[in-house]
Amino acid sequence: MGKKAAGTPRKPRASKKRAAPGSKGLSPAECRDAALPELTAKIEGHGGVVLTCYREPLGGNATIVAILPIDKVKPTPFQRDLSETHAKRLSDTIGKIGRFLDPIIAVNVGDEYWTPNGRHRLESMVRLGAKSVTALVLPDPEIQYKILALNIEKAHNLREKSLEVIRMYRAMASGDQAPESGHALEFEEPAFATLGICYEKNGRFGGGAYQSILKRVDGWLEKPLKEAIKVREARAEKIEKLDARVSEVVKALQAKGFKSPYLKAFVVARVNPLRFMKVMPPFDDALDDILKKAMNFNVERVKQEDIAATGGAPADEG
Repeated sequence: MGKKAAGTPRKPRASKKRAAPGSKGLSPAECRDAALPELTAKIEGHGGVVLTCYREPLGGNATIVAILPIDKVKPTPFQRDLSETHAKRLSDTIGKIGRFLDPIIAVNVGDEYWTPNGRHRLESMVRLGAKSVTALVLPDPEIQYKILALNIEKAHNLREKSLEVIRMYRAMASGDQAPESGHALEFEEPAFATLGICYEKNGRFGGGAYQSILKRVDGWLEKPLKEAIKVREARAEKIEKLDARVSEVVKALQAKGFKSPYLKAFVVARVNPLRFMKVMPPFDDALDDILKKAMNFNVERVKQEDIAATGGAPADEG
């Protein structure tokens, strides 16, 4: 069999532990009938409101959906410290959206409800001055120790975030007439859309090497998404051309015996004058100048001590 073409996406490996589809848990109708009368009485006695009781669909355990008085809810005392950065960002986002859509998990402990999963959401609602909070209340207090094992989500890496943004961008483009700049809340950074197009074409694209460039010159567009996407595609094409040339230079350096995980970052830093500028040029002017410098890169002038002085993480995080 011949080799796969460069850039061909890899097929996900089948998990040996994956169960047959539809082989476990409850059907939707089976999740409906459940009751926790003692816990319901406690919640109502504490000023909360029980909306429903259901069986969760995997294990069939009875669970209550309730609105709890926010002054009755506390984070478990043994979980990790609050991240001020995350709490502020989350409260800002929830405040802008004006909706609380992700219930916390809570267990009853005395006259309070402890949340082992939802500390930052709870803190965000407190900062917003909310009177109450939506919670999935579990009847077994011991679950608070076990449920911390579910807190394994890591922040999106650059590839994941960029692909998420460009997919959302394309889905919204056909019927949304608002300018791209009006979607800053959803897209977070303009660079994500540009890099997302690069990642669509090459799942192993090393976008981290170019993020510092894009943060300086890739701004929001005052065009509807249907028009702005064309600009994004043109910008992505320039980044792809730059990446192709940078890859050629890295291979040339490797052929001369330079071995370092920072070669790509080194080359990009050498051809990027933006970090020395106080006033940023337009995107096209900046990328054309950087690409010109990359095309003229002379590997014969590079010394080992130059690369050794390069700091930071390797460029390929994707």
